[in-house]
Amino acid sequence: MLSLKNSLAVLRKTNALLDGHFILSSGLHSPSYVQCAKLLSFPNKSEKFTKSLASKIKKTFKNIDLILSPAMGGIVIGYEIGRVLKKETIFCERVEGNFKLRRGFYIKKKSRVLIIEDVITTGKSSLECAKLIKKSGAILLGFACLIDRSNKKNFKIKRKKIVSQVKLKIPTFKKKDIPESLKKIPITKPGSRFLK
Repeated sequence: MLSLKNSLAVLRKTNALLDGHFILSSGLHSPSYVQCAKLLSFPNKSEKFTKSLASKIKKTFKNIDLILSPAMGGIVIGYEIGRVLKKETIFCERVEGNFKLRRGFYIKKKSRVLIIEDVITTGKSSLECAKLIKKSGAILLGFACLIDRSNKKNFKIKRKKIVSQVKLKIPTFKKKDIPESLKKIPITKPGSRFLK
């Protein structure tokens, strides 16, 4: 498996881990941003990440029937993990602000589903995916991601159900709580949820 030190080195080398003042898809402000699309744009560098995460998933979750990923960020990593684990992989996408299954994708009743994302921060996308699984009468096994930025305060899921390649402790702030040092840095809105 890929060590934390080596994982962080690859994230920095591919510009997937950035410093600045970012507004995340959740609306929270942060001094760091993880753009896994940058990591995944280098398949030769991200291969060790995906294989390492797949190995952790195999040890934690048994009898996976289906992988579900949220668009946009989760599509590539969901596909890559599905390829390594030889599992069917689908994605949901936003339609009028809500996640829906389209393109003929569906979740069979009683199937065992794993949600895979690129980054989990607040867990909003993951929790929306979980609603689709519940609505389908399927079983949510848990969550997996390349980068876990969540904490108990902002992600209301039992911690044992999240498997990640890297766990990062990066602070997030509501607009009213932004520190003065962060206010001085120009804001960037990198997430896809802002796209219309």
